[in-house]
Amino acid sequence: MIDPSDLARLEAAVERALVSGDECELTILGYGEVSLVIGWPFDAPVLACKRLPVFADAASCSRYAAVVDDYVRALHEHGVDVLETEVHSCRTAGGGTTGFVVQPVVPSEMLGPNVLHAATPDPQHPFLVAMSDATTGACSPTLGLDAQLSNWVWRDGRLRYLDVSTPFAWGDDGTLLLDLPVLVQSLPWVMRTPVRRFVLPNVIARYREPRAALLDFCGNLLKERLDAWVPAALVAANERAAPAITESEVHKYYASDARLWDVMLKVRRLDRIWQRKVRRRPYRFLLPGPITR
Repeated sequence: MIDPSDLARLEAAVERALVSGDECELTILGYGEVSLVIGWPFDAPVLACKRLPVFADAASCSRYAAVVDDYVRALHEHGVDVLETEVHSCRTAGGGTTGFVVQPVVPSEMLGPNVLHAATPDPQHPFLVAMSDATTGACSPTLGLDAQLSNWVWRDGRLRYLDVSTPFAWGDDGTLLLDLPVLVQSLPWVMRTPVRRFVLPNVIARYREPRAALLDFCGNLLKERLDAWVPAALVAANERAAPAITESEVHKYYASDARLWDVMLKVRRLDRIWQRKVRRRPYRFLLPGPITR
């Protein structure tokens, strides 16, 4: 989907933004909790390029890409229609290798949050039914997915899934196939091992349980200012989940989840200040601005 020379130009622009602290050259389509999505070309994006953390070498990046490819294939086999996806890599200015998960840009009105904002809450809304069925059918001891609203697209009466850059896949022996050290790179080094060992495994494990994934979806409605959709989403979820999810559980879950990610982001921002102001070094990650949770 993207030419290697264009990918190199994109990475060079990211490097300039990291060194200068000025992101105005980039067309940023969105921020996740770990990475960001950049539109390419900048002036009229047709591709959404999600930048992965920097890998130590090309072999490590290739292994990660292989896990993503296998994950996409497994989701398809379990009835989840993933948007066309390619993983590309290029050398960074510092000598490492970074990866980009590349997908076509989707019109904004087809993104999950905008689909529901434009509709009346209804537990039988086709989007809600399709999402609940896809999530329930995919989650298993060896496969999970992040069912939050912004990860889905509704196009021509068809549900598509977006977020495969964090492949929730386990081997038959229960071993997580995702390279966790890559995910914690943006944290201060003193936090990386504790978060990798004691926080992320529990966070990630819930995505392979259908009830937990549906609970996460319902909680994410609060973040998207779609509180009115929570009762309808609960009806759809509880037709497939047991024990039944309650509205109070949704609010409690979301409050806890929001606190976790808010703390993580604040720590990263403090580390950015430390690196730039004290150590006089570029901060190697692009962070989002204020997030309303």
